Amino acid sequence: MVFRYWCGECGYRTGWVGRSEGERQQVGHYARRHAGTPPGGHVEVGRRRGAGCGCLPLAVVALLLVVVAAACHR
Repeated sequence: MVFRYWCGECGYRTGWVGRSEGERQQVGHYARRHAGTPPGGHVEVGRRRGAGCGCLPLAVVALLLVVVAAACHR
């Protein structure tokens, strides 16, 4: 999984990176831009590219079931 960390004080956000790298970047941003403020904001969680194909397999199975049911009905 990949993560994107958003600053709670401004519009800064990290790129899509691993958890430890995102935390490091966010802490560094706060140290540079918001000294004395504890890191805050929110974290987006995403998938790595190519980690899945969504609901496509489910749609293909459903379509095949409809075709088989139609063929058996005749």
